[in-house]
Amino acid sequence: MRKKLKIKGAIAANRNTQFLAFVRKEFRHMFRDRKTLLILFGLPVVQILLFGFALTNEIKDSRIVICDYAKDEASRRIIERFAANNHFVVEESLKSHLQIEDAFQEGRIKLAVIFPANFLSDLHHLHQAQVQLIADASDPNTANILKGYATNILMDYQKELSMDSPLPYQIGSEMRMLYNPQLKGAVNFVPGVMSLILMLICVMMTSVSIVREKEYGTMEVLLVSPVNPLLLILSKAVPYLFLSLVNLTVIVVLSVTLLEVPVNGSLILLFLESTLFIITALSLGLLISNLVKTQQAAILFSLIGLMVPTILFTGFMFPIENMPVVLQWFANVIPSRWYYVIIKSVMIKGAGIQAVWKETVVLLLMTGFLLFISFRNFKTRLEA
Repeated sequence: MRKKLKIKGAIAANRNTQFLAFVRKEFRHMFRDRKTLLILFGLPVVQILLFGFALTNEIKDSRIVICDYAKDEASRRIIERFAANNHFVVEESLKSHLQIEDAFQEGRIKLAVIFPANFLSDLHHLHQAQVQLIADASDPNTANILKGYATNILMDYQKELSMDSPLPYQIGSEMRMLYNPQLKGAVNFVPGVMSLILMLICVMMTSVSIVREKEYGTMEVLLVSPVNPLLLILSKAVPYLFLSLVNLTVIVVLSVTLLEVPVNGSLILLFLESTLFIITALSLGLLISNLVKTQQAAILFSLIGLMVPTILFTGFMFPIENMPVVLQWFANVIPSRWYYVIIKSVMIKGAGIQAVWKETVVLLLMTGFLLFISFRNFKTRLEA
C-alpha cells in the first residue's frame, strides 16, 4: 500500500514538474518574441493614450477672424475676451466682411465675428445691440459647439454691463451657418465615409491580390515571363483603380440623390483629386504587399492596422486641432486626412484648386514616396 502511494506521489510530482517546465517554456518563448510582447503590453498602452487624448468633444484653439466695423470700447473689450479664451485663436482682423468667404474656403478659420458700426451707440441708447456670428457648418457639431462658446462670451460681457446699470443690457447674436444651414450630419459624414472606404478598400485589395500570387506560388511563374515585373505589378493595380472610381461614382450619386448633399464645386476636380487619392492608397497597398507573405497578414495589416488611424486622424469624427501636437504631427502622415480636407473644400464649400493646392501637393509627394519605396523593395527582393 505504501509502495502504491509512493508511486502515485511520484507520478503527481512528475506531472507537476512537467507542467511547470511547459509553463517556463511558454514564458521563455513569449519573452523572446518581441512582437508578442509589443501586442501584449504596447498595444493597450497606445490605445489608451490615443483614445484618451483624441476622443474629446471639447473644442480648443479654433481659429477665428474678427471684422470690427465699430472699433469702439465695447467691441475692443469683447475681442479681448475672445483672444483670452482658450477655445479660440484670433487669426486676424479683417477690414471687410467680403474677405470672410475666402477665409472659410481656404479652411483657415472655423468662425467669424462681425461687429456693426453702431455697436456701442446701440448699447448706450437702446440698451441692446447685435453681433453676427458666421460658422463653418460643414461640420455641424463643431459649428454648434463654437456657437455656444461665442454666445457665452457675449453673455458674460452683457452681465458685466448690466451690473453697473439700472437698466439691463441685451447683446443678441445673429448666427449664420455657412455651407450647411440645416445642420445635416450627412454633409460631414459623406466626405469622411468617402475617405475611409476608398482608403481601406484600395489598400486591402491591392495588397491581397499581389500577396495571393506569392502565396499560391504563381508569382515566380509570372516574373520569369517576358513582361517587365514593374509593369506586371501596375497591371494588377489598374483594375482596382477602375473599381474604386466606380465606387466613388456610386457614393456621389447616392449622396446627391438620397442624402441631398450637393456637389457645390467642380465635378471634374472632385474626380481628379479622388483619382490621386486612390493612386496613393494603391501605392500604400503595394508597399504592404512587399512587407507580408500571407493574405491573412495583408488583411490584418491593411484593414485592422489602418482602420483605427484612419478613423481617428482623418478629422471627420474628432477634430485634429483638439489633439496634442504629437498626434497632430502623426495625423499629417495619414493620406485620408488630406483627402478629407480636399473633399470638404471642393464638394461642400465649392472651392477650386487654388484652395486645395497644398493638400494636392502633399498627396502627390506621398504617392511618389510610396511608389519609390515599394518598387525599390520589390527589385531588391527579386535580386535576392
